[in-house]
Amino acid sequence: MIDPVRTVAFDVLRAIDDRDAYVNLILPGMLRERGIEGRDAAFATELTNGTLRRRGTYDAIINLAVSKGIATVDPPVLDVLRLGAHQILSMRVPSHAAVSTCVDLVRSSVGHKPVAFTNAVLRKISQGDLDSWLARATRGKSKIEALSIVHSHPVWIIEALNEALGGDWAETEKLLAAQNESPKVTLVARPGLCEPEELPGEPGRLSPYARYLDAGDPGAIPAIVEGRAGVQDEASQLVAIGLAESPIEGHDSRWLDLCAGPGGKAALLGAIAAQRGAELVANEVQPHRARLVEQSLRKLPNTTVTIFDGREGPWELESFDRILVDAPCTGLGALRRRPESRWRRLPSDLDQLVPLQTALLARALELVRPGGVVCYATCSPHLAETRAVVDAVLAGRDDVSAAAPVNWWPHIHGTDAMFSIILTKTV
Repeated sequence: MIDPVRTVAFDVLRAIDDRDAYVNLILPGMLRERGIEGRDAAFATELTNGTLRRRGTYDAIINLAVSKGIATVDPPVLDVLRLGAHQILSMRVPSHAAVSTCVDLVRSSVGHKPVAFTNAVLRKISQGDLDSWLARATRGKSKIEALSIVHSHPVWIIEALNEALGGDWAETEKLLAAQNESPKVTLVARPGLCEPEELPGEPGRLSPYARYLDAGDPGAIPAIVEGRAGVQDEASQLVAIGLAESPIEGHDSRWLDLCAGPGGKAALLGAIAAQRGAELVANEVQPHRARLVEQSLRKLPNTTVTIFDGREGPWELESFDRILVDAPCTGLGALRRRPESRWRRLPSDLDQLVPLQTALLARALELVRPGGVVCYATCSPHLAETRAVVDAVLAGRDDVSAAAPVNWWPHIHGTDAMFSIILTKTV
């Protein structure tokens, strides 16, 4: 019997592997297309995201359960084994149900040949609990290798996060654990368009515009459908608020979001700007992301969307009062929401990203007027993308003053891990 809920989870995992799809983009649409709602949608979401978050853990366990090792397993079958391991070891699914539904899934989606193999491996995994399997998988490993297995993060990411936390391993372990928890869906009421009380859920802890959604599809909330509200992590909201609230000298009428896609921060900035009679230029280099920005800003007549490389756009020097540089980054701070990123990103990605981040920040400082402010932000705490970029751009300059940087953390603030710093161009 084909289980449509587990089939969705399997199809999402295959799309991620085969097409480099993003779970937060593909899963909601697939659930809607197949008419999966309520508790079934919640189960599919946890099964998919949980399997992706704990993939490193389950791969280590599957490697022990497969006689010839995990490298011999075909990718589609391996995805089914991962889904089964998550149900057996981390969800309240009876082992016999997890095994039988995975056997049915591999039969219907892959074929008859791997059925017996799938059944044998998952039955072997069901003979132990998560702690006993972890004890076996980490035996003889170094501290960081063991952390990689237990918390399901690549070693290079653990090293980077530990460095960002000042070498505090206790804090690092708390962060790793927090990044494996399901994040709350956080809504944002765009000021002037929507009051927070109009949105369902509890008030946010950090942003005055935030609400925590308890359950349900945010895409079905009228204010979100109408573009008066959105889904946005509180730290992301605070980046936009921090830029908007930074004191500046002189006029305050022209704002720029240099890297606006997909549009969440731009929409909040634009709403705040509208209340002050200011205009926002929201720039995005990729046309398909620029269309997402336009969709987010459709209720704000004080905004203009442009499509340029932020390093080369045709804006006049020193013509903006406030500029946001929400730079493209590794996204290591959003691993709760984008669990596939931890398996997709590589240390070599920094070779392309850091020069881009540096150039974008340098360009923003050319475009902001004396007395104006630039906010540099990344959804990554990696020091190479945060402090090192700021230090490189400010080296040798005496016309910019920097406020103390701010970091938000999942294990401390319940948000994504974000970095933000306000730079003021002196008069």
